[in-house]
Amino acid sequence: MPSLDLTAYPLERLADQIGTPFYFYDGLELRRRLGQLGTLTDGAALQARYAMKANSCWKVLEAVRGAGMWIDAVSGNEVLRARRTGFAMGHAPPVVMLTVDVLRDNALTVILEHGVMPNVGSPGMIDELRGAGYRGPIAVRVNPGFGHGHVQSCDTGGPSSKHGVWHQALGALRARAADAKLSIASLHAHIGTGPQIREFDENMRKLVDLFATVLPEFPAVEAVNLGGGIPHPYRPDAPAYDLRWFRPVLDDAAERLAAVARRPIRIEIEPGRYAVAAAGLLVCRVKDLKETATSAMGPGHRFVMVDAGFNDLVRPAMYGAYHHMSIVGRGAGRPVEPLVVAGPLCESGDVFTRDEHELLDPRPLPRPDVGDLLVLHDAGAYGAAMSSNYVSLGRAPQVYWEDGRATLVSRRETIDDIMRTECDERL
Repeated sequence: MPSLDLTAYPLERLADQIGTPFYFYDGLELRRRLGQLGTLTDGAALQARYAMKANSCWKVLEAVRGAGMWIDAVSGNEVLRARRTGFAMGHAPPVVMLTVDVLRDNALTVILEHGVMPNVGSPGMIDELRGAGYRGPIAVRVNPGFGHGHVQSCDTGGPSSKHGVWHQALGALRARAADAKLSIASLHAHIGTGPQIREFDENMRKLVDLFATVLPEFPAVEAVNLGGGIPHPYRPDAPAYDLRWFRPVLDDAAERLAAVARRPIRIEIEPGRYAVAAAGLLVCRVKDLKETATSAMGPGHRFVMVDAGFNDLVRPAMYGAYHHMSIVGRGAGRPVEPLVVAGPLCESGDVFTRDEHELLDPRPLPRPDVGDLLVLHDAGAYGAAMSSNYVSLGRAPQVYWEDGRATLVSRRETIDDIMRTECDERL
């Protein structure tokens, strides 16, 4: 079942007050998950980083900082977001690490001005850092040759993945860094969740095996980062991952890698989704119900039209990702029937009930009334963070719930917000 009990929140009142759609975060659930990660990495040789691309809301980052986690950022502006929330800059220790495949926008400037450690994902970055005058430590992202995400289209490791430096090319990169007088202080890889829940453990152990092989070639390395990807059960009937399965992997990694390196090695992980997914909801309103009839092209469907679209939550359209749904309102108690939930955009892909092949996958739901709320669960990760202004729609507001109180932490964007960057400047 979903982690959040919808009866505990005044969702209808909030919808009337700020409009729909909106994101809703339960601070207690967020802190519970962060506490679990803190227990998992409690030890002198262990450190958790939060992959802030999952959710960079300032209120979420405050909770992350309070839990003692460090940050993995993937853009210059994410580094600046972290700085504004109070995370320390510099590389002693590297509280914030910047992981990128390509340096763009202000990424290089941020590295130079704030001393954050860059995590090199492509060999040419060495030359860019050298040319800019950077002489601090670097991390290196390794493509270990295996691994993928919770769906096949999330390719985080292997020959078809764009991420990192191929493991057999590390010698050339090491020489390139030495020539640029850049010290490699950390090794990193992210191989994703995998489709089977215990596959995560197996892949983590394989990753430790790889690092045990290459670590003696990197005498300045102080930390090895095993990435994120801790499984999260989006489907109500899916098994939950027990973090107690992961702790022996981390303890073994710390002991084994310290032995092969003959010095202490800090073991890092960088969960994002695990910390925030369950704590978030996307709340939208049912605007209409309509039907299509069976024809030569296939069976007809009953559509539930809601006011949220893939501009608000893109995961179903991009990956065929599953989000559990609930009805809040008069229709909530009705028997379930197969319904297709679709949004307002003039795009055939604007459908929340799709399978992994991106085909319509009607969901068993009670038939709502127009005006009821439809809630998409587990939307705290890669929801608001990946939302857009497509068709000039404003990004949805974000509400934070804690101690029985709701706080608006990000208001709905207006047309003035959207057009603020437009200009007419002669170049």
